[in-house]
Amino acid sequence: MDLTLKVWRQKDRNSAGQMVTYPVKGISPDMSFLEMMDVLNEDLLRKGEDPIAFDHDCREGICGMCSLYINGRPHGPERGTTTCQLHMRHFKDGDTITIEPWRAAAFPVHKDLVVDRSAFDRIQQAGGYVSVNTGGVPDANAIPIPKSIADKAFDAATCIGCGACVAACKNASAMLFVSAKVSQLAMLPQGQTERKTRVENMVAQMDIEGFGSCTNTGACAAECPVGISLENIDMLRREFIYAKATSESL
Repeated sequence: MDLTLKVWRQKDRNSAGQMVTYPVKGISPDMSFLEMMDVLNEDLLRKGEDPIAFDHDCREGICGMCSLYINGRPHGPERGTTTCQLHMRHFKDGDTITIEPWRAAAFPVHKDLVVDRSAFDRIQQAGGYVSVNTGGVPDANAIPIPKSIADKAFDAATCIGCGACVAACKNASAMLFVSAKVSQLAMLPQGQTERKTRVENMVAQMDIEGFGSCTNTGACAAECPVGISLENIDMLRREFIYAKATSESL
């Protein structure tokens, strides 16, 4: 396959960026999208040019690092697929592919396609944890949890923190990410100690980071590569109302 790539190039967060066009030739349909980017970078290095910076790590759809906006969609055209799992067979010979970084004020561009997603880390640090007694590791079945609850908590825990929900939302809202982290722990007995303060602190940190409000359009869930449900946002709102209504400061 021979393709034309229009790639966002930006030296650093203080520099102006621009779209640069690159031709790539001989791309195998069995390559992943990131392998195709590797081919382009090898060609640029041979020419003595600066390679394109992009995030990647596991390349198995687990780590959430592969944050690329491809032809106007987070992670590309395939639903439920991360960029590293997207294969070139989903494109046609001669296609023009536009590749951009996440667009959100809370995700400033470091360089080219690499954005700073440390805002997610700070939200997690604000309340995404549980208090446990130190000592020996408890048995796995020490606290019985109904399977239906365990399944829902596990589904929320599958969030990989890639930021596609923010990139898909026209308000750059992080509600789906935050709700998944809050719901996961709120449903489990281990998460009850910080239940009230968790949701208040994480929502407050989300606002501090500059994420927008929820649009209620569902674009976040539609583009989420691991299928995080909008039900988590409903649960986040209930948890927030409960925390405020029962706050000792009232």
